[in-house]
Order: sequence, then structure tokens, then C-alpha cells
Amino acid sequence: MIDWDRIGPALWQATVETGYMVSVSMVLAVGLGIPLGVLLLLTAPDGLKPQRVVNGVVGAFVNMGRSVPFIVLLVLVAPVTRLVTGTTIGSTATIVPLTIAAVPFLARLVEASLREVHPGKVEAARAMGASTRQIVRTVLLPEARPGLVAAATVTLIALISYSAMAGAIGGGGLGDFAIRYGYQRFDTAVTVATVVVLLVMVQLLQSAGDRLARRLAHR
Repeated sequence: MIDWDRIGPALWQATVETGYMVSVSMVLAVGLGIPLGVLLLLTAPDGLKPQRVVNGVVGAFVNMGRSVPFIVLLVLVAPVTRLVTGTTIGSTATIVPLTIAAVPFLARLVEASLREVHPGKVEAARAMGASTRQIVRTVLLPEARPGLVAAATVTLIALISYSAMAGAIGGGGLGDFAIRYGYQRFDTAVTVATVVVLLVMVQLLQSAGDRLARRLAHR
């Protein structure tokens, strides 16, 4: 049996830490990932502003960021994390690698969502004399909103998974809680309880994201 009087407050604190890490990282990822995804689309060979060199460099950065396993990324960016936060341990420090991992992940999803916009709508806007900035702001982003919401939801779920992995090296949150109170103390019930909390979080966020995407698609 789980001693909830002892474990309960720690589990709640870990849940709050996970929410803090994921929410801040997600805000930063959206602020950086969407512009990056737009840039990938615009500078592609078939984009509105083809720039082969720019697209190649940005694409290589995005591909590299997506290909590095998160647990390895935690170690690789430790100097950057220490420079930004002054430490590599704790929930605030974990925000740095989480954001670095999420930005290229979201950027590719954003690019894919924007490509789903019907080319005829873009051409119609160009024929009316709209600038590239106006096309992005009034055509591409509004038309791609359901896909963008779905992309953000997938990224958010991935961040929850990443944050749990960060607990293995002192990143705080539910991953750290599961290791300290479950694995190290051979308490399977605590580990199961942590997994249940993570599953509930993922299910609620996925359901909310799906519902919002469907609502936007029907407008």
C-alpha cells in the first residue's frame, strides 16, 4: 500500500513541476517553432521566397535537432543550460533542453501543416497583390489552424515524455519522483501511480487538442 500521507504531497509537487516545465517550454517552442516552420516553407524550392542556401541550413539544423535522442541532448546542452540558468539540475534548468528539443520538432510539423493549405488560396492572394507577409498572416496561418493545433498538441505530449526522461538526471518533475520514490525504493506501486498521473495528463491534453482542432476545422 502507498503511504499517501507521505507520498501524496511529493507526488503533487512533482506534478506541478512537470506542468511548469512543460508549459514554459511549450510557450517558448511555439514562439520559436512556428516562425521557423514558416521560414522552412517560404524558402523551400517551391515556396514563396525560394532561398536554397537558407532552406538548406535551417533544414539541416531542424533535422539535427530532431535526430538527437533527448537523453543525449540533455548532456550535450548542459553547458548552455548552466550558462542560462546557472545550474543543470531542477525543473527550471530542464526548460532549456526541453525547448531546444521541441523547437525543431514543432517546426517540421508546422511546415507540414502549412503545406496542407490549398495552393489556390495562396495564388488568389498573390493575384490580389498581397505581400508575402500578408499571405502568411491572412491565408497560411488562419487556414492551417486545425493542423497547427494538432501539431502543438503532439509537441506538448512529446514534452511530457521528455520531461519524464529528464528526471533520470535530476531534472525534477514526475520522472524524478518515480525514480526516487519508486525505482530506488523498489516500490512498484509508486511507479504505477506516477505512470497513471502521466497517462491522465496526456489523455486530457490530447482530448482538448483534438476537440479544439475539430472546432477550428468546422469554422
